[in-house]
Amino acid sequence: MNASESELKATVKQKYGQAALRVADGATAGECCGSSACCGATTDAWDPITSELYDEKQKAGLPPEALLASLGCGNPTALATLNEGETVLDLGSGGGIDVLLSARRVGPTGKAYGLDMTDEMLTLANENKRRAGAENVEFLKGEIEDIPLPDGSVDVIISNCVINLSGDKRKVLSEAFRVLKPGGRFAVSDVIVRGDVPAAVKTNMELWIGCVAGALEEQEFIGLLREVGFAKPSIEPTRVYKAEDAAALLNGSGLNALDIASQIDGKFMGAFVRATKPLGQCCGPDCC
Repeated sequence: MNASESELKATVKQKYGQAALRVADGATAGECCGSSACCGATTDAWDPITSELYDEKQKAGLPPEALLASLGCGNPTALATLNEGETVLDLGSGGGIDVLLSARRVGPTGKAYGLDMTDEMLTLANENKRRAGAENVEFLKGEIEDIPLPDGSVDVIISNCVINLSGDKRKVLSEAFRVLKPGGRFAVSDVIVRGDVPAAVKTNMELWIGCVAGALEEQEFIGLLREVGFAKPSIEPTRVYKAEDAAALLNGSGLNALDIASQIDGKFMGAFVRATKPLGQCCGPDCC
């Protein structure tokens, strides 16, 4: 890991740890760090990334803290195909909302794993698991670049605005491919770039932690999925961020929002990314 990747990982861990502690104390995740400090947490009152992702039916029965700690950019559980008895892994599970929703859908014969590197988030997620009474859920400590599960052990991988936070996205996707069973599905929500954006946006650390600067361009994302072995990659836009959204995203970044917002109007989007591990693929001696 180079110095910039190490710095990025340390900053992500710190900011999301702060988010978890704030939620545990009764605040919203958006209040945890201020503008652009966590994915989607651009303002205390409203943010264009995390707002209105879960409907009332999905929220019912979930601990409020799981909702407050949601820092995603989409709702992968609403778009992913999950079947009774399957094993699901959420990369960067945070407070656990998507793990708990997945656990409902795979049922008591299935299993939902959540993976997070932040101790504070894992503590919060396990408390949410206890409150929800979810017996088919397990939260693991680890990094998405080095998933602590065996080859070919997962049917579906989901993630919610986390892959863009990694400094080594190829490694993340390679690990996702490794732990999926042949025929397994990759079904994640993420922030995607469409077209060129100013260099100042791409290199801004606060915007990276806010899930913007680290976003892959859509064809680059599809290309990486193919390179690591995935088939049928596709990207479906779910929310395109306009100039007024961009102004909120830039708040607190140190950049001039009025000057740059128009330059990134419509170039960032929340999207659902799908791909499949081909049948017959094997990444280790015991996975086939």
